[in-house]
Amino acid sequence: MIYLDNAATTRVRAEVRAAMEPFLDRDYGNASSLHAAGRRARRALEDAREGIAARLGGDPKEIVFTSGATESNALAIAGAAEALRSRGDHLVTSAIEHPSVLETVARLERQGWRVTRVPVSADGLVDPAAVAAALTPKTVLVSVMTVNNEVGSLQPIAAIRKAARSAVFHTDAAQALGKVPLELRDVDLLTFSSHKLHGPKGVGGLWIRKGTALVAQVVGGGQEFERRAGTENVAGIVGLAAALNLASLDEMGRVERLREKLRAGLESLGGVRVWGPAERRASHVLNASVEGVDSEAAILALDAAGVCVSSGSACASMSTKPSHVLQAMGVPADLSKCSIRFSLSALTTEDEIDGALSIVPGVLSRLRKISPVTR
Repeated sequence: MIYLDNAATTRVRAEVRAAMEPFLDRDYGNASSLHAAGRRARRALEDAREGIAARLGGDPKEIVFTSGATESNALAIAGAAEALRSRGDHLVTSAIEHPSVLETVARLERQGWRVTRVPVSADGLVDPAAVAAALTPKTVLVSVMTVNNEVGSLQPIAAIRKAARSAVFHTDAAQALGKVPLELRDVDLLTFSSHKLHGPKGVGGLWIRKGTALVAQVVGGGQEFERRAGTENVAGIVGLAAALNLASLDEMGRVERLREKLRAGLESLGGVRVWGPAERRASHVLNASVEGVDSEAAILALDAAGVCVSSGSACASMSTKPSHVLQAMGVPADLSKCSIRFSLSALTTEDEIDGALSIVPGVLSRLRKISPVTR
């Protein structure tokens, strides 16, 4: 199997599994228990929190662990909205956010909140001036993701933070952590996830700037500084910390070279359109439309040939609707239906890319020949 769907999830590193194992077997106590087993779990939990805070450049008490980016996004947006309701009723986000952001915002809209979804350029970039223009005296929250999960566009977060002025600013950095530089000074709330950087599934976090108002959305206990109730996933949190500690921005230069090699091989087919910016792009994502080749047919045919890819967000893969990201970028519907997302990771090898290039062009060429669009 050649796995090129790393924006959906990544393989857990061996070192991460080894770090987690004691907390699945020997030190499995509840971190809220007072006995020795519980204290050992609590120490591991807090060590992990301190390690993650050090990598982010924040205070350990500003980190709340969750079940993943979807929950973190909901806590950031709904929690801040509830806390700030007395100050205003307006939210600003972009048209290309992850479904976990867009659906949370849509729910708030049904509850009476006013929402502005700013458009993006043809390259999938948010214009900070558009964010500034969307603000009203009642705007309390702006949420714009750092790296888009479908096309890899890297947003100008510092400029958007400045444009947001006094509004609380949240960014979904699930596709960015460990892949691009992050500056906590640019945000008030930052979402991150474990399984996007070779950690386990089912764990993530939200960095909350000290003093940022937020109402807990999961209640029933005093865990996580009373911001998120529930028994902490100690093994998962230890795995997240280990994965982040192993992540290296230096490695992403190699990943970018592999992505460009893959891109050149795809473009040799002719009739290939690559989506996203040429410059402001994360290293690990390549989204392309192959004219005349339906993306669902391509994914299934490539899977049968041993290559795993996707057509966009894994959270929306069961949907038959065109990609909302490509729609927002103005991609014609016929090309949107032909889009394939290839995504790499720090563990992707040159042999895998060479193997993919020995398979993918042939599969896509055969599909193009039998496509009713090209006959």
